[in-house]
Amino acid sequence: MLTLISTALSFLMGGLPKLMDFFQDKSDKSHELQLAKMQTEREMQMLKEGYIAQARVEEIRTEQIAIQTAEKEREALYAHDIAIGQGASQWVINLRASVRPMVTYLFVFLLIVVDIASIWWAWSSGAAFAESVTLIFDGDEMQILASIIAFWFGTQAFSKK
Repeated sequence: MLTLISTALSFLMGGLPKLMDFFQDKSDKSHELQLAKMQTEREMQMLKEGYIAQARVEEIRTEQIAIQTAEKEREALYAHDIAIGQGASQWVINLRASVRPMVTYLFVFLLIVVDIASIWWAWSSGAAFAESVTLIFDGDEMQILASIIAFWFGTQAFSKK
C-alpha cells in the first residue's frame, strides 16, 4: 500500500511543474481572449467611422509590439542562462546540469549491485529461491524504484501534448 501511495505521490510531484504551467497557460489564454475581444470591439468601432486604413496600421503595430516583446523575453531568458554559468568552467556547467540524472543512475546501479550480490549469496549458501527473492527485492526496494520511475516518466507524460 505504501508503495502505491509513494508511486502516486512521485508521479504527481514529477508533473507538478507542468500542472503549474497549465494554470499559468489558462490565465494567459483568458488574458489574450480579453485583449482580442477589446481589439475586435475597437476595430468594429473604427470600421463604423470609416478608418479602415488606420485599423490596418494599428493591427501591424500591435503585431510588431508582440514580436518585439517575445524577442526581448527570449533574450532575457538566454541572458539569465548565460549569467548563471558565467565564470564556471564547462565541466562545472555540465556537472550542474547532470546532478539529478546522475543521482538516479547511481541509485539504480546500487540497487542492481546489491540485488546481484544478494542473489549470488543466496545461491551459494543454498537458500530457497522463492524465499530469497522476497527478501532481496522487498517492498521497500519496490517503493524506491517505483518512485524513481514515476518521477522521471511521469514528468514525460505531463509534457506530451
